[in-house]
Formats: sequence, C-alpha cells, structure tokens
Amino acid sequence: MNSCFTISLSLSFFFIKIFSAEAVPSHLDYYCPNTTLFTPNSTYQSNLHALLSSLSSAATNSTDGFANTTAGQNPHDWAYGLFLCQGDLDTTSCSDCVATGKQDILELCPNQRVSIIWYDQCMLRYSSRSIFSTMERAPYSVLSNDENVTNPTLFMQLLEETLNDVATRASAGGPRKKYGIANLVPEKQGGRVLTPSCNVRYEFYPFFNGSALATPVSPPPAPAPATGPKGVSGITKAESLQYDLATIQVATNNFSHQNKLGEGGFGEVFQGKLPNGQKIAVKRLSTSSGQGIGEFKNEVVLVEKLQHRNLVQLLGFCVEGEEKILVYEFVPNKSLDYFLFDPDKIRQLDWSRRFKIISGIARGMLYLHEDSRFRIIHRDLKPSNVLLDSDMNPKISDFGMARIFGVDQTRANTNKIVGTFGYLSPEYAINGQISAKSDVYSFGVMILEIISGKRNSCFFQSDGGENLASYVWKHWRAGTPLEALDLFIGNSYSMDEVLRCLHIGLLGTQKDPATRPTMASIVNMLSSHSVDLPQPQKPAFFLQRSTERQLKELESDESTSRSMPRSTNEMSITEPYPR
Repeated sequence: MNSCFTISLSLSFFFIKIFSAEAVPSHLDYYCPNTTLFTPNSTYQSNLHALLSSLSSAATNSTDGFANTTAGQNPHDWAYGLFLCQGDLDTTSCSDCVATGKQDILELCPNQRVSIIWYDQCMLRYSSRSIFSTMERAPYSVLSNDENVTNPTLFMQLLEETLNDVATRASAGGPRKKYGIANLVPEKQGGRVLTPSCNVRYEFYPFFNGSALATPVSPPPAPAPATGPKGVSGITKAESLQYDLATIQVATNNFSHQNKLGEGGFGEVFQGKLPNGQKIAVKRLSTSSGQGIGEFKNEVVLVEKLQHRNLVQLLGFCVEGEEKILVYEFVPNKSLDYFLFDPDKIRQLDWSRRFKIISGIARGMLYLHEDSRFRIIHRDLKPSNVLLDSDMNPKISDFGMARIFGVDQTRANTNKIVGTFGYLSPEYAINGQISAKSDVYSFGVMILEIISGKRNSCFFQSDGGENLASYVWKHWRAGTPLEALDLFIGNSYSMDEVLRCLHIGLLGTQKDPATRPTMASIVNMLSSHSVDLPQPQKPAFFLQRSTERQLKELESDESTSRSMPRSTNEMSITEPYPR
C-alpha cells in the first residue's frame, strides 16, 4: 500500500500520512459506486463484516497507523481492506477513527462491493478486488480553503518546489512508495486532495503535532549477529532488550525454589522483580534440552516484534555463558488450565469470564494470522499456553514452536511434528501440513474445553475412545447441546452465546481444513449474532486405538517433552510447565 503525506506551509514544510485529529471523527468525503453491489446475506457480506472487524482490531494495536488484510475462503468472494491513520496520531485516536469508519462506511455504503471513506485522522477502504501495492489516483476529491493567497505566482512556485522535494525524500524514506500530487487548488491558502492511495494537504498554519513526527531516514545497516556458546547465533544485539545475568539472578533471588512458577520441557519459569519494582517472569532454558536452542532463538526474534493486548509481552533476553533466558511481563493469574481443570478454581470462571477469554484468544490469534508484521502460525495453542492477567484477560504465550509464513503463503510442510497431543489437527499430525487452519483446529478444541470444563485428552482414556469434539457432536446431533455445558457455569449465561461458541468449536474441529473458518471469520461470528454459521459436519477423530495406547503416558499436561516416530514424521509431544 502506498503511504500518504500532507504538507504544512508555515515556517517550514512537513509531510505526514493524513491530517490533524478532531475530538469526534467526522468524514470529509466517501465513495461507494452503485455499479458494484452485493446481495444481502451473501458470502461476500459475511467476509466484509469479518474484514472490517479485523481492521478495527488491528487498529487497537497498530504502531505505524497502517494495516491491510483480506477475509474469505473462496477467492471469488474475498474482501480486501486497509486503513491508514495520520502520522502524528496515537494508537487510541487511530483506533477510534477506524472504529468510526467501520460504522459509517456500512451505513453510507450498505450494499457496495467497493467503498472508501476519508476523515481528517484516517481513511478506510475495502474492495472485492486486490487493492494492495497499487497506486490509484481516482476517484479523487478536492477540498480547498476559502481564503486566497496574496501572491499566487510566488506561492505556486514555492508549492511546486515543496511537492517535488517531498516526493523525492518520501520515495527514499521507507519500505513503501510515497507519492506527491500536484493538482491542488491554485491560489488558495489551504487545500487537500483525497485519493484511494494518497492524501495531500497544505495550509498556512500548523495542523499537526510536529513533535510526534519522525523525519524519514535511510535504514541503518543490519547489525552483526550476536554469537554465543554452542552456535547460539542469529539473535540481533539490542541493548534495550538484553539483560545481564547478574540482574536476572538478583531479580529471582538466584533462581530460588520459592520464586519458581513452573517447569516444562524447555526449562523452568521463575517470578522476579527488577530494581525498579517491575515484576517479571523469567523463562530459564534447560541446558539439556536438545530442542531448546532453536526455540529460544525463534522466540526472541519473533515475539519481540509482536504487540497486542492478548499476547504476552517479551521484555528482553539474556545470553551469557550457558544461560539462555527470556524475560516476559509477569501475568499474575497463571494459565487458563490452572483454573479450567482444577475442581475448585473452575468455580471462578462464570460464563461472562469464559466468553471474554474465548473472544480475547480469538483476537490474539487473528493478530498473529493476519494483522502482525508477519503471518504467524502458533502450532502449540492450548490452555496452558494462555495466561490470565489480573482482570482475567487472556494473553497467548510460548511462541517457541511458532512458524513464520510469507505474506502470500497459506500452507507449508514439515517432517517434524511439534505440538501437544489432543490439540494437533489431523493434516498436521499425520501429513505434516501446516496452515492457519492448524491453529483454528487447536482453538476449536480449546473452545469446547472452556465450555465443558473437560480436558480433551481425558476422553482418550474412556472405553468409548471418543474425543471431546465427538462427545459435543453427539449432543449437537441429538438436540441436547447444553448437556455439554460445565455445571459450574450455573444458570447465569447467554444461551445464544453458549450455542454459538459450541457451534464455532465444532466448525473449528472439522476434518477438512477448508471447511474450518478463518480466525477473522471467528472474530466476526463472536461479535455479531446476525452472522449465519454453516452447519458443522462430524468433527475429526484420527487417532486409532494402537496410537492411543502408545501415547497413553503422554496424555497429562504435567509430563515432560518426549517424541515418537510416526510414519516418516517425528511427533514431539510437548508438555509445558504449569504457570
């Protein structure tokens, strides 16, 4: 997507992406041609709602005021969209503007397949065709100041020079191309041009927060990688992220047993406190873990770039001697499984909290799949990898298994299967096929666990040999879905929300990945009760009795990491530490 900029003709000239913020966003103009209409309640309409929800979610965590994404499974019904906020806006103002745009564009353009809406603070755009990385100058709208300049000849010369300078500097200032548009209204003291790809503004007064803008500079040369013992390389040196071992030892009282939060296949986790009083969680990698070095490097490089309220924040790392340590924000309420599978603590999870947890996990996964700088497949989503803050908001953790996808990549293959028994999708566990739908399957299992209060792995020990999804499916088919509801929820719940979540859980655990919804669709399903959900088929159940017996010792989330040959693949059953 081509970024945009504006120009101020006061004492000097500046450019930003769009223009100044107002307390209440009001649109400047909009475009929705009647030649491109969609049918109400069509697949495209559902994809459009999912798209706008995804963009609105992305705006709440955007650091550069820009995001683009798509929604849909069939290319013929895909919806493409983007938003762009002005360069001096904070995240809250950008999010408010995009949220307003989401509402306004649906009201102003109720059945259009192509729409654009412009504000002082942002612009929002969607289409039924690809609009990414394409410069479009039409349609455009020209707005002008009522006051004329006193010296038109000098003014136009100065304006032309400024636009040329801006275009030259902008084209070399970042990864995206930026363009200047010279067809502004002549002889006026102020004006702006709104286009699908670029917005330009000039005034005789400052109309933006100059202190919030950074002058574009050439990208610095890549720093040399830090090299540690036993080939620990590839971790970029970042002074702001790297802690020395002495600081970590003091914070954790030299990794005392009293500060230990848990232990897993990759090492131990400790609670600590920095000299400034900030509480931290310290993940100390086991020196005997054969997988640990790779996962450690992966987690540092990956998580440092992720910023979302439903993801655990990485604060830093330490590589010193034999020690390899990750430092995270401290999340006080431990993990979801700590509450979900404890007969006493589960009573604290009423329906409103469970629904909030489900919705928060969905938003976090949507960010990983579509809204972050990379397309990220978690590959080990489960209750023990979801932490709960003081307000019981979920935060997804443990990205050591995560896989980065290219922008246009949708699937990959691997000869080594990593993850946790009971949450692996059939195509991943059997054939090594990785996609976003692998995470959707894990999420579907988690939804059913959260609603039922039952651990999926416990079903494999029963004589019936079913899993949780098939148990819920039987009740769904029999017309008794509420029989799967955890008794500790009591009677204070929304039946529509419970049934919708059960429905989504069954859709997420479908055998065919193509029939599972995307995370964008799931977020839309959870937020809008008007969206029609497709009927689920019988969920996947792919492990045979012989395999169940071989994996029997691995069914508890309290065991350590083990692996077992599985056809031509190697299946690692990773069991995490309790938090």
